[in-house]
Amino acid sequence: MQIPNSVPRPLVRTNQATIVITVLLTWLTGWYALLLIPFVAGIGGIFFNYNFVIRFAKRFLRKPGSAYTPEDKLDLKFNQKIASAMLGLALISFVTQHQIAGYVFSGIVLAAASVAIMGFCVGCFIRYQLIQFKYRRVQKRNITE
Repeated sequence: MQIPNSVPRPLVRTNQATIVITVLLTWLTGWYALLLIPFVAGIGGIFFNYNFVIRFAKRFLRKPGSAYTPEDKLDLKFNQKIASAMLGLALISFVTQHQIAGYVFSGIVLAAASVAIMGFCVGCFIRYQLIQFKYRRVQKRNITE
């Protein structure tokens, strides 16, 4: 039985690897439309809970989803929002001939996805800090009342 609101780690890693590969291929080939793959997958995950990269990769799991280390679905969604925003800005930048901005925005996503594959989730850290900030603000407000 899979933990509710979780995604098996290999599926998350596949999504991250897709981002890394498409950004690198974009840089090597100049085919900026390749960025549509992780962008559309991310938007689908955010708005429709359907990330086609994750759904496709799910077919290749050898064990039930519950047998893998779970990743929090809310962390994944938060990360997808950041990645999709950066990829969207990169696409717009490349299409409008603002190459440096395109490389910067896609490079941010490439760096974050690469680091995440190695084990540190930048987006998760940011989300955790935001949650802590909100909690401390509420606590401070409760003390002063």
